[in-house]
Amino acid sequence: MPRRSGRRDAYISGVIVAIDSTSRANGPRVSAETMRSVLHLLAAAAIGSAVAVAVAHPLNPRQGGGGGNTTIECAPIPSPFPTWQQLPQQSTLPDPFLPLQYTTPDNAQDVMAGRGEGRVRTPEEWYQCRQPEIVRMLQEYQYGYYPDHSQETVEATRSGNTLNIAVTAGGKRGQFRATVTLPSGASASKPAPVVINIGGMQNQAYLSAGIAVAQFDYTSVSPDSNAKTGAFWSIYNGRDIGVLTAWAWGFHRTLDAINMTVPEIDAGRVGVTGCSRLGKAALAAGLFDTRITLTMPMSSGVQGMGPYRYYTMSGQGENLENSKQGAGWWTNSKLGAFVNHSENLPYDAHTIAAAIAPRALVIDQGTGDQFVNSKGTAVVVYPAAKVVYDWLGAGDKIAISVRGGGHCDMSGFTSILPYVQKIFFGTETTKDYNDLGSYGSPVTTAFPWGTAVPGA
Repeated sequence: MPRRSGRRDAYISGVIVAIDSTSRANGPRVSAETMRSVLHLLAAAAIGSAVAVAVAHPLNPRQGGGGGNTTIECAPIPSPFPTWQQLPQQSTLPDPFLPLQYTTPDNAQDVMAGRGEGRVRTPEEWYQCRQPEIVRMLQEYQYGYYPDHSQETVEATRSGNTLNIAVTAGGKRGQFRATVTLPSGASASKPAPVVINIGGMQNQAYLSAGIAVAQFDYTSVSPDSNAKTGAFWSIYNGRDIGVLTAWAWGFHRTLDAINMTVPEIDAGRVGVTGCSRLGKAALAAGLFDTRITLTMPMSSGVQGMGPYRYYTMSGQGENLENSKQGAGWWTNSKLGAFVNHSENLPYDAHTIAAAIAPRALVIDQGTGDQFVNSKGTAVVVYPAAKVVYDWLGAGDKIAISVRGGGHCDMSGFTSILPYVQKIFFGTETTKDYNDLGSYGSPVTTAFPWGTAVPGA
């Protein structure tokens, strides 16, 4: 009989899921590395890590303890969300510390400079209020609303390296397969970390480093088209959800299946990766599931780690307009309302990255990549996101690898491997993962609010 995972795996908390998954995967023997991962999640939860809750439940203004006797009152989330006409035009990256309620056209210069009224003031306020708001905002404007996993039942069986996965919700059912390759020495008593990928990766270097590799058939989850076939759409057809979110769901259900059937894998050390459009999907996967330890988008471009603004810095000028025209199904229909108005978006790629903190994120970009805005990612998006990571005390959990080579060059996987080992095993690396290579230094004028960090 297949084992089932339903409400117990709901996105209630990354901590609860991590502990539950660890106990199921490893029994009473828990590795030191696993305990370090769980303790890290506990630390995050203590200051209010709420990304997963935001996915499963609507966000409402609420109060809660912010440390000591401080009471935190969150800014109300606008309902309905503002249209592009109701938002300020911002030529620079939007201030991630400013709630949407206060992002209004009547103070555009203050908004861009970090002088907007109502900015979050503390990390506690970020985790309790702003981070969940960002996750909800991104679903509204870009990804579509992620399905409520608490309403799903997951079944998984293992046959050798193959996992057969079935998900049922609302009387509908979807099925797909994944594969898992274990490194030498992995066992239930000595579980290995895992990187889940779509589209392929450089497996052997990771296996040799003691890291398992999993891959799922993303085309059977959702085709890269408007076809609305595959496992995800068998359950959720008719919803305004982008294919990137459908593929993210595939990552998550693959992780469910691993946790249910592969005790040789440590549920507390999980990476997700993909390249190009699949890198955009890996980014979404990391955003929407706090069980993901390390998010690894490769050459992901716009709707990934490429900026909507500053799109002329390198490459072919990939932007909202041509990406929506070429593959409008990647994101929901609401993002299309911002075509020719991308500077009115109340977020950019740095906002997505910041919402993943304090969990780890490593970005790979090739200087010879003509298809995505590698330079914009390196000198604009990455340093802007790092401002938030640093402010949260998690500056060592964000990294970038600027390498030579082109689009989806497999050398990117070896380029980031030392950082992956640092996150999974705690090993030190001499490589500087803040080095922007031939791109030089951050363009700080792209994020003027960076000189007005709260509490600084």
